[in-house]
Amino acid sequence: MLEEVEHWLSRRSWSVADRPRDRLAAAKRAGGASVSVVLPALDEEGTVGEIVAEIRRELMEKVPLVDELLVIDSGSTDRTAEVAAAAGAKVVHRDAILPSVPAVPGKGEVLWRSLLVTGGDIVAFVDADLKDFSADFVSGIVGPLLTDPDVAFVKAMYDRPLAGAAGQGGRVTELMARPLLNMHWPQLAGFVQPLGGEYAARRSLLERLPFPVGYGVELGLLVDALHTVGLDALAQVDVGVRRHRHQDGQALGRMAAAIYRTAQLRLARGHLVRPELTQFVRGEHGFEPRTHPVDTEERPPMADIAEYARRRVA
Repeated sequence: MLEEVEHWLSRRSWSVADRPRDRLAAAKRAGGASVSVVLPALDEEGTVGEIVAEIRRELMEKVPLVDELLVIDSGSTDRTAEVAAAAGAKVVHRDAILPSVPAVPGKGEVLWRSLLVTGGDIVAFVDADLKDFSADFVSGIVGPLLTDPDVAFVKAMYDRPLAGAAGQGGRVTELMARPLLNMHWPQLAGFVQPLGGEYAARRSLLERLPFPVGYGVELGLLVDALHTVGLDALAQVDVGVRRHRHQDGQALGRMAAAIYRTAQLRLARGHLVRPELTQFVRGEHGFEPRTHPVDTEERPPMADIAEYARRRVA
């Protein structure tokens, strides 16, 4: 590990316990920054309501840390939108945001569009499939942004158990993202959960970054944030244990392909010769190929979008 990264770990890695919520509320009042929390959601009726209710109860009613709580529904076929609204979130459908630009499927697409319907100076993203959710996930990642003006981007770090075994989750992180980062962006080797879906950033940074539309969004934002504001403006906070629905091996393969493609573009900004991934499933007559497109589109920095510029002026 680079000496620079070892120094960064000692300065920019914290525990959620380092910043009690009452201290954060005082810092928020003193600084005047507003906080938006965004949950991208697709068919998450089983978990989204508890997450919204926890954030409202702990961080809006007990301690006024969060000003705005949105669920962006990206086309759910279940009761995700209804459950989220009943729990107290504002629910916006992905397709209703920036209709002049047709939406494409993908998590990154939803996060990018969320900048148009939120107003917070600090924007926090939280996945909607978390189980046993704690408001520490939010207070942890917004804490450094409220208390340290030099910090611009904060990732959550946590244990990710799989089938009861500690530390065995995050398979795409260990097999794809961590090797890529260590080899090509060694300054980012200190991040425990580089692909984690819980992170917060200053709007002034997010609006300057391109957003990969799919699974590559977390790696893309992290790498681009490094190049935009430097390592010392990045941080991570330990928030405990993350439990969520795990994907099967083939879904993980598609995620890994999208992440590799995101890295490839940032390494060379070149043309992806074959933006597809072929996997195999056993069928009636043996193994059958299934070919899936790999996300190849990225949205430009939101600051370049005319509708966003008009909204910010208004």
